[in-house]
Amino acid sequence: MTLVDTNILIDIFGGDPVWADPSLRALADCGGRGPIAINDVVYAELAAGFPGQAELDEAIGQSGLRLAPMTKAALYLAGQTFRRYRVGGGLRPNVLADLFIGAQASAEGWPLLTRDASRYRRFFPDVALLEVEPIGG
Repeated sequence: MTLVDTNILIDIFGGDPVWADPSLRALADCGGRGPIAINDVVYAELAAGFPGQAELDEAIGQSGLRLAPMTKAALYLAGQTFRRYRVGGGLRPNVLADLFIGAQASAEGWPLLTRDASRYRRFFPDVALLEVEPIGG
């Protein structure tokens, strides 16, 4: 199983001129090697870009993705990582969503397809990161 970060799917579904093609290729490569999934947080983040749930579910289904709900172990790891981040002086309020995604990849032992590897590497050094690079990058 490979977990897919929100930014990959926003690139694809939004037709980003720089990132859509490399993100689509990377997603297809991962899908060719085994199951690909998103978690609850990615689903919620993607929902902001769709007019209805049916359209979101259709886009996810056409991409070959499955929904992998988060386990209690992953949720606990995300909370503990967030606590360490705050105790360490972290102030960014939007980091928790990424911690949920990284914690699930870590707890399940799944690789993570992303184009924001530095953030995940910082908090979850045990996660195999599959980083998307722009064409010619």
